[in-house]
Amino acid sequence: MAGKQILLNAFNMNCIGHINHGLWTHPRDRSVEFDTLEYWTDLARLLERGLFDGLFIADIVGVYDVYQNGIDLTLKEAIQLPVHDPLLIASAMASVTRHLGFGLTANLTEPPYVFARRLSTLDHLTRGRIGWNIVTGYLESAAKAIGRQAQVEHDRRYDQADEYLQVLYQLWEGSWEDDAVLADRKRRIYAQPDKVHKVHHHGEFYQVEGYHLTAPSPQRTPLLFQAGSSERGLRFAGQHAEGVFITGQNKAVVREQVERVRQSALVAGRSAQAIKVFMGISVIVAPTEAEARDKHAEYLRHANPEAGLAHLSSSTGIDFSRYALDEPIRYQKTNAIESVTKTFTAKDSGWTRRRLLEQHALGGRYPLLVGSPIQVADGLESWIAETGLDGFNLTRTVTPESYADFIDLVIPELQSRGSYKTAYAEGTLRDKVFGQGPRLPQGHPGAGWRNLGQRDTQHRTAI
Repeated sequence: MAGKQILLNAFNMNCIGHINHGLWTHPRDRSVEFDTLEYWTDLARLLERGLFDGLFIADIVGVYDVYQNGIDLTLKEAIQLPVHDPLLIASAMASVTRHLGFGLTANLTEPPYVFARRLSTLDHLTRGRIGWNIVTGYLESAAKAIGRQAQVEHDRRYDQADEYLQVLYQLWEGSWEDDAVLADRKRRIYAQPDKVHKVHHHGEFYQVEGYHLTAPSPQRTPLLFQAGSSERGLRFAGQHAEGVFITGQNKAVVREQVERVRQSALVAGRSAQAIKVFMGISVIVAPTEAEARDKHAEYLRHANPEAGLAHLSSSTGIDFSRYALDEPIRYQKTNAIESVTKTFTAKDSGWTRRRLLEQHALGGRYPLLVGSPIQVADGLESWIAETGLDGFNLTRTVTPESYADFIDLVIPELQSRGSYKTAYAEGTLRDKVFGQGPRLPQGHPGAGWRNLGQRDTQHRTAI
């Protein structure tokens, strides 16, 4: 490759069944141990051995209850249920690693004032290795579980997310000045009062008056990820995201999505390269192609395509169990993930329940590479070269086997080609990904809140 090194996250979730459903039944799979610290600390050590940039941990608040109008299959196949808090395992994994980053998914169910402290605390404990995957939520089951009558309308959720970020930027970037902390024992001054400022935010969704409870962490604002690819989601990404996670089944579609992400940054007044774009992908690799094909066949015997379809039903808000095998899938206006819904219900798209089941043969719908180390490396490089992607979120199939195979077989091949790093860079997660320091760059809108002290002084003077 022409000098571009692949960025790589392991894609996982604090649950048994994440993307490739049914594989928890494989005799070598350890995902039923997800509720132990050892499962996660072992995984963190493994990924750091492979020089992974990060562990990207998905999350949902709610259950998948659209398919067959219930959760019977969800419970039988552990389709992201049970699901545990992704944030609580990060500090344990950080304690056994030095470089691995953590991209943690959290939606906007928690007040921003409280959430800001949780992320700052983790950024301190990890020495600046925290990223936040911003999600607005899409499940009706989640909305009802937290006391709403229904899920907030799609675009309206992003309006609220915009304001949520404005509050967080004020807390993370502006409340404490860089030199606020003296920790001077002799003068009995830990922090200088004139360097710590109250946030005054009175918006449509949030009312906040208070000081950030945490002194500045290494990154202040965690590295910001986002996954929405609707028009409104892209506008949000252009304003806020530093990493965007996309999905796609072919290179033409993915190339178009990458270009739209880059354009969204330009429209927001940022550089087109201010956002790194990652695609979800599954890999089954063995020393030879024949062995990889045999392993793929073995995995297929444990996977559950219908469980994958149940997952997709909640992603789109459409109960696919109601369709005959060869009946065309019709568009329905739902409040779920708009871009996913349009993909599988577009006019003349040809999607039927049979085709969806075939697509979900391995329990998930992400692109799959099966082959020898050379073949897999060729495949990954071609995705990067032909689409403009920056990297991948590598799903787990049989865990931890799928990650170990990739690390032992594919990573050395990529390194020999100059397509993957041979050592970690020093610094925070943002340093490692962008190489431009630990803080939000000046062109990012969040950086504009660093002069909050001046605004606070003006506010007090006006009063």
